[in-house]
Parts: sequence; C-alpha cells; structure tokens
Amino acid sequence: MSSRNPAAETRIPANAENRYRVTLGDLPLSCPMPAMSLWNSHPKVYLPIEDQGGKAKCPYCGADYVLES
Repeated sequence: MSSRNPAAETRIPANAENRYRVTLGDLPLSCPMPAMSLWNSHPKVYLPIEDQGGKAKCPYCGADYVLES
C-alpha cells in the first residue's frame, strides 16, 4: 500500500505553462519557483518583477510571470 504525499501534490510542474500568476508572497521571484517539482530544468534565475511593471520573462525557458495584487 502506498501512502499519499500531500507535499508532492502541491508541486507546480516546471516549464509546463507559459504564464504564471504570482503574488507578493512569491517574492523574491525566481524561475524555477521553489514550489516547482523540477529544480534542474535550468539554472535558477531571480526575476526583478517588481521593478518591471509587474511582468517578467524568464531568459531560459521563456515563462511569463505576472504579479497580481
């Protein structure tokens, strides 16, 4: 019998979407984000979304991030 792992169920697949909505609680923003299940998808890069009008694009995977208030 296998046991459920609630932490694994809350993971976000890395590079699975082209657009991610983030909140102030996600700052400082990095791609991949800490909750993403695949940490080695590309080198971790911090994105200064708050300095870019609430939008940022990852230079590695092209994911768009939008800061919601």
